[in-house]
Amino acid sequence: MIFGKAKPAAVFLDRDGTIMEDADYCSDPKQVRVFPGVPDALRRLKRAGYKIIVITNQSGIGRGFLTVEQYRAVEAEVLHQLGDGLIDATYFCPDVPDKPSKCRKPAPGMVLQSAREHDVDLSRSFLIGDKEIDAECAHNAGIRAIRVQTGFDRATEGSCADWVAEDLPAAAEIILNGVE
Repeated sequence: MIFGKAKPAAVFLDRDGTIMEDADYCSDPKQVRVFPGVPDALRRLKRAGYKIIVITNQSGIGRGFLTVEQYRAVEAEVLHQLGDGLIDATYFCPDVPDKPSKCRKPAPGMVLQSAREHDVDLSRSFLIGDKEIDAECAHNAGIRAIRVQTGFDRATEGSCADWVAEDLPAAAEIILNGVE
């Protein structure tokens, strides 16, 4: 019997408040401030074989606070500050809260779509985010959740996340503990 190569696992990342300081509907690349230690943490995850996929709610687009072009300019600056080759894909959802949506976290749509498109093994994957909706999204997609304390809401008591970490580098350590 011939076995194919195992699917890669992924680390799904929220953007605002997780990778970079949350600038509240960030529409200007000059507002982008990637947190210290994030590029190195992502490099370590990549070396361990994880795909790195950003999934981000961007209701500012749906609310008319910024355009898709402004979002793309901010995204380009985030990728520039992180360094080449760290992010495998980025998915965003422009839907506004309180309206039905398959992609707006906590719905698992962005995770499930990216897993299909990048052939990801969800059973070995993680989602790192700064909000409770990120942890809920992870569980709705059947993956493990790590909640970081770098966003606006640092209170994590009662979180449904599998782990709580101070920041993304600490979350990466949790993931890499059994891998490196």
